[in-house]
Amino acid sequence: MGSKNKLKRFKENEGFKNVYQPSREDLLNDKFNLKGNWNRLAFKNSNPIVVELGCGKGEYSVGLAKMFSEKNFIGIDIKGDRIWKGAKISLSEKINNVLFVRSQIELIENIFSMDEISEIWITFPDPQIKYKRNKHRLVNTDFLNRYKNILIKNGIINLKTDSKFLHGYLIGLIQGLGHEIIYSNHDIYNRSGAPIEVTTIQTYYESLYLSEGKPITYLKFRYNS
Repeated sequence: MGSKNKLKRFKENEGFKNVYQPSREDLLNDKFNLKGNWNRLAFKNSNPIVVELGCGKGEYSVGLAKMFSEKNFIGIDIKGDRIWKGAKISLSEKINNVLFVRSQIELIENIFSMDEISEIWITFPDPQIKYKRNKHRLVNTDFLNRYKNILIKNGIINLKTDSKFLHGYLIGLIQGLGHEIIYSNHDIYNRSGAPIEVTTIQTYYESLYLSEGKPITYLKFRYNS
């Protein structure tokens, strides 16, 4: 994508009512007024909030919002030109239960308060295979603890990935931490039983992986307090 198109999308994001772009400084200084107030100020209802981390173009956030009108969805990504697409579709189709935040995921505890989120989706993150304890891996112990701080009691995390390594790595972490695996599938399109939202919604990257014949894995677990 050319720089002119990116700049155009960045500008449009500023006017989208479903996109929030808090500065890093405001987040770190606890000046983001939606923290702890997403239901009351943003969605204006008391429905459960589901967050997608690294939402990219928003395919999953938008798809889930269409399927589950009784829930609220928030897609988070640092790349505004990607968020633009999901936000644009949501506005044009009047999907009112999905919002987007442009931010680094490491600041998630500055975006949400304790017990504010019911569920988290992580879709096709970089597995960070090169380093055994990579601090940027979205399912390392540090990040899992951050998620636990914003999730309600017995909150749920979903991981959908083409990386068998990441799938197995998370299973090992979950078992070591004593959490409950609700569902695990190493090849969702060739083994029955996967939830409908796992096989009917596809991200851009997922379609590429499928065209290459890569199996897609899915893991769902619950934090045990």
